Amino acid sequence: MKIAIGNDHAGPEYKKAIVQMLRDKGIEVVNYGTDTFDSVDYPDFGHKVAQDVEDNNVDFGIVICGSGNGIAMSANKHQGVRCALCWTKEIAVLARQHNNANVISIPARFTAIPQVLEMVDAFLTTEFEGGRHETRVNKIACS
Repeated sequence: MKIAIGNDHAGPEYKKAIVQMLRDKGIEVVNYGTDTFDSVDYPDFGHKVAQDVEDNNVDFGIVICGSGNGIAMSANKHQGVRCALCWTKEIAVLARQHNNANVISIPARFTAIPQVLEMVDAFLTTEFEGGRHETRVNKIACS
């Protein structure tokens, strides 16, 4: 598996913990995020992750900013991306099962690192259910 990750200045510690967990599981990580707390613009990193997902260069994407909203909005501008803002494990599971989300957005200022590690693991290991959900997911992209 190969994952792209991107974050703004709210997420360096989160990214570091996530990357370590992924590498411990043998997952390859492409890092587009900042490693400092100096202010940067989240779209710069969200678009890079989303482009890799849209181009099928990676299996999934992870994006992180303070609220998770801005970077999710940026990622969702890409037609092949279904980025889900998640703050609990249960939402991350449903995002995969029902929405076939391929990018998870993490609100760094509203979650704790252990909680985020659990969410990311659940997101990456949950399968899309298809069926009635597939019809709905197929209606998401603009034509």
